Amino acid sequence: MSENRRKLIIEKLNLNTEPITGTELASSFEVSRQVIVQDIAILRAEGYSILATSNGYIIPKIHGQNRIIKTFVSEHKGFERMEEELRIIVEYGGKVIDVIVEHPVYGEIVGTLLISNMDDVEKFIKRVEETNAQPLSLLTDGAHVHTIEVPSEKIFKLIKAELFEKGFIKEQ
Repeated sequence: MSENRRKLIIEKLNLNTEPITGTELASSFEVSRQVIVQDIAILRAEGYSILATSNGYIIPKIHGQNRIIKTFVSEHKGFERMEEELRIIVEYGGKVIDVIVEHPVYGEIVGTLLISNMDDVEKFIKRVEETNAQPLSLLTDGAHVHTIEVPSEKIFKLIKAELFEKGFIKEQ
């Protein structure tokens, strides 16, 4: 029964391009959310690449060859600035894959975001506000790294130029 459920979880995650919450999975399989959390842990141990995002579980899809992955160092404080930074990236067609901070004790901490449009930005900010969650950059006095996916080098340069202009990054 549980092996079959895990197989169906993988099928469901593979068919979806959007994250699915543990609560949604639990409801569809008529089990508790904790059972789903345990299933996800087992599936990961079996080698499945399942990401836990703020919007639920997702299996990352392989990106098209016309998209490139870039990183940049950013710095800001406050939720308004965080929202502004995310909006700038997605307005140019970028996708915010993650945020990374370098903690002096724990080392690199990565938060998977997968924010690709304005609706995702709004959902993320709303969730942060509703849960009173603190951004990871709070651990590093505002400094953080973003991994983003962009359609071209030109778009990446436009994003960096606006982030520089607005004071998010120090160098273009």
